[in-house]
Amino acid sequence: MTRSVYVTGIDRGDGRQVVELGVMEILTRQVDRVGVFRPLVHDGPDRLYDLLRARYRLSQDPASAYGMDYHEASTIQAEQGTDELVSRLVDRFHRVAEEYEVVLVLGTDYAATQLPDELALNARLANEFGASVLPVVGGRGQTAESVRAEARNAYRAYEALGCDVLALAVNRVDPKDRDVIHERLESRLPVPCWVLPDEPALSAPTVAQVTHALGGTVLLGDDSGLARDALDFVFGGAMLPNFLAALTPGCLVVTPGDRADLVVGSLAAHSSGTPPIAGVLLTLGERPPEQILTLAARLAPGTPVVSVPGNSFPTAAELSGLEGKLNAATPRKAETALGLFERHVDTAALMSRISAPSSTRVTPMMFEHKLLERAREDRRRVVLPEGTEERVLRAADVLLRRGVCDLTLLGDVEVIRKKAADLGVNLADADLVDPQTSELRDRFAARYAQLRAHKGVSVELAYDVVADVNYFGTLMVQEGLADGMVSGSVHSTAATIRPAFEIIKTSPGAKIVSSVFFMCLADKVLVYGDCAVNPDPDAEQLADIAIQSAATAEQFGVDPRIAMLSYSTGTSGSGADVDKVREATGLVRSLRSDLRVEGPIQYDAAVEPSVAATKLPESTVAGQASVLIFPDLNTGNNTYKAVQRSAGAIAVGPVLQGLRKPVNDLSRGALVQDIVNTVAITAIQAQGPATRPPAPPSDPSGTPTV
Repeated sequence: MTRSVYVTGIDRGDGRQVVELGVMEILTRQVDRVGVFRPLVHDGPDRLYDLLRARYRLSQDPASAYGMDYHEASTIQAEQGTDELVSRLVDRFHRVAEEYEVVLVLGTDYAATQLPDELALNARLANEFGASVLPVVGGRGQTAESVRAEARNAYRAYEALGCDVLALAVNRVDPKDRDVIHERLESRLPVPCWVLPDEPALSAPTVAQVTHALGGTVLLGDDSGLARDALDFVFGGAMLPNFLAALTPGCLVVTPGDRADLVVGSLAAHSSGTPPIAGVLLTLGERPPEQILTLAARLAPGTPVVSVPGNSFPTAAELSGLEGKLNAATPRKAETALGLFERHVDTAALMSRISAPSSTRVTPMMFEHKLLERAREDRRRVVLPEGTEERVLRAADVLLRRGVCDLTLLGDVEVIRKKAADLGVNLADADLVDPQTSELRDRFAARYAQLRAHKGVSVELAYDVVADVNYFGTLMVQEGLADGMVSGSVHSTAATIRPAFEIIKTSPGAKIVSSVFFMCLADKVLVYGDCAVNPDPDAEQLADIAIQSAATAEQFGVDPRIAMLSYSTGTSGSGADVDKVREATGLVRSLRSDLRVEGPIQYDAAVEPSVAATKLPESTVAGQASVLIFPDLNTGNNTYKAVQRSAGAIAVGPVLQGLRKPVNDLSRGALVQDIVNTVAITAIQAQGPATRPPAPPSDPSGTPTV
């Protein structure tokens, strides 16, 4: 057991950056302050450290993350011996270890290092650092038997050198061999062994990386297009019909710059989604006429067209040696890498083997990590009605790459595919449904007419209503075809939740539908309710909001200590507004004697221990409240926005509560990460006590108070 993890290898080409990124991800779920140390570094930028620093917002001084460069190390080892080299590196490591709760150590890379017996050096450093070792073995291009033999030898080598081997990772194996290798290694090694299949998207260079490597000039395209992975290279020389038949999804078209027909044809194919391409690379330094470039820009906005000076043969030779790299400029590759790691590594088991202390602080990043982790543990299907919206498509890309949940996107399928192609978003694992043409439309119309018969809704009218994406998505949830729904990035709150009121209705025991925001402060998460739905709840409704909010807080790992907020604390004030809060507090206590609740109480007395010690010294809630219930929407909405903007808090929500099945509303200003978080929350809500949504009841019941 250790507070430091040393990720290392036995040779080049193991792709261990996937494992290093994955280990960093699980460490930052548990610990607030994680340090990084690379004992030996090459000249030039350290792409992986730059990625870790950007992704995990590391405050560590980059200079402290490195021991020394390889040239200095080889000189010291040759002139003064290995002991001197190790001594200096140990000293520099401990400077980092003193500042952080846990340290991720990135081992040497076996790439022209001029160091003899590099494996032994890594083992010696790990032992001197007091770190457990996680060796990574590369399996690309090897048979299943040779991979198994190499993995066993790697374990024995590090174990024989006295290392505490935490686990073993085998990476880049042929997908068809993955299960067999895993089964045989698991039974023959005394430590966990996880086997990751080769993932072409990780080794594929992005268009930007190709452009940089070949000294190209970008003629057309935006940053999103340049970030696409070039999964294949298709060289154009044939006539257009034969050429189009050779295109593959995600390919980079390489053609002489004077072949305007192939440029226009490939971009037209991309525009139609058959297939989406990564971009076009023009050789010979030829630039197409302006009218061709104008047409190309209109056919496929954002798709890169790049000109390189060489002819096709040397260009092909250079492309064959290019490999994609994880770095801060390739966030999609990072999501793909993490998704791969989390699918094939038992992260809970790995974390249990690392003696990293769980932090008492809960940072926004830790909260977000845990949302994705919990959603992934029991995958659910979430329907996104706004399938043609760019932010939704980008969020879907992240969710699918990370394997957070299954997705159904609603909208015109061809429009969704075209927009996804333009954005370089891969929706291969998502279901795309057009409510206008779906075979479910008749079924949903009959169901909606049944539910709304008391309002005089006919099947004919219902047929038109259910073509609306929000109604269609809500009916998917009601009918058990999806577990939850998230909408609102381009629709109003009313348009998003009205179908839920009409179709899903309130859960048993809930008097109203309400909402909470998870307010992620620098060191803790607070729950604010209700800041989005009910304008002026009475005492009974306010008590219901408090009880619902406590349940939501508990579901997401926040220990509920409820503060019923008012402009006075305890018995110091009076008036209708204070009396409402006092009555609501009494109702919560009578209905749920197990809940800790205080009210009326002012905000400062609720969250600041020094104020609480003066105003309510005997309270078990004052000064440490985690669930804050506002007396009305005006107060709640303004407070959450003030805290969000002035204190730099991340507001996750609104999260609706009180419905039979989860439907959540987005802010129309929602960022991509906001959508990712809200979908994860919806998936977690859907997990609930049941394993899957039950079949819809034959008769509607339950009427919400709105």
